[in-house]
Amino acid sequence: MGYKNLFTGKKESSHLNIKKVGVIGVGTMGQGIAEMLASKGLDVLIIERSEERLTYGRQMIEINLDKQIEKWALTQAEKKLIMSRIEPTHGYDRLRECELVIETVTEDLEAKKTIFEQIDRICGSGVILASNTSTLSLTELASVTKHPDRVIGTHFIYPVSKIDLVEIVRGLKTSEEIFARTKHFVEEVIHKKGIMVFESPGFVTTRLICLLINEALHVLEEGVASAEDIDNAMRVGYSFQHGPFEMCDRFGLDSVLAALERMFREYGELKYRPSIVLKKMVRAGHLGVKSGVGFFKYDKDGDRIE
Repeated sequence: MGYKNLFTGKKESSHLNIKKVGVIGVGTMGQGIAEMLASKGLDVLIIERSEERLTYGRQMIEINLDKQIEKWALTQAEKKLIMSRIEPTHGYDRLRECELVIETVTEDLEAKKTIFEQIDRICGSGVILASNTSTLSLTELASVTKHPDRVIGTHFIYPVSKIDLVEIVRGLKTSEEIFARTKHFVEEVIHKKGIMVFESPGFVTTRLICLLINEALHVLEEGVASAEDIDNAMRVGYSFQHGPFEMCDRFGLDSVLAALERMFREYGELKYRPSIVLKKMVRAGHLGVKSGVGFFKYDKDGDRIE
């Protein structure tokens, strides 16, 4: 099945027309992805493991939209339209209505495999099953499905609404058609730059940025400079939006630690071994913006407290 593009005369797959997307997991990344998709005019089904987490996720999306209204970046009417496109739902049954499903739960391989096994049974063979994982193997996630060719990685970067890049990650069995459809969706529907990445722990962005953060931690440990001055050196000297320590705070220190530990296990190279400072801070519950304190302090809106 397909149709001819009136401008090019080429036959295109009707599958390219993605109108409804399922988002599994409404934590920080899930909230950002759901809000971004709805703001692009797509209908979004959001799913969480409990009513409480589902309600909280939707409330956080609304709070973020209110912040944009305060900054004159959004109107009340636009907020109402975006929220009307986001529908909370229980269980996975309604995902069969979607053309694309994006899984955004925590970086736990077994939990993700369980989800992919379930949604593979529910969703038709033409539905793209994507994961927002930053470090895990797409091939391994796909191994529990009957259609491993339709499993792909769509690694969005925080904050989703502001970063116009998506790493499109191919597993060993990801088909050319699924890659093409995903790239079309990323670039033509949600208007972000898609880069193709072959499966490798950390892909491109996580691998490089976590190494930068880890090296900054070693510089701090050695007493070469303060966290503030290291951040200023990279922010002012090299035009980084945030220095490595504020980046770490915004990603979540626990997330950075988990990524480094996984890459250390997979690659076996010392450069990926997490700094002891990072481990101590995570143990102390200093997780960055999400806890209000990391290398710096933050208010409830996520703004730096000087």
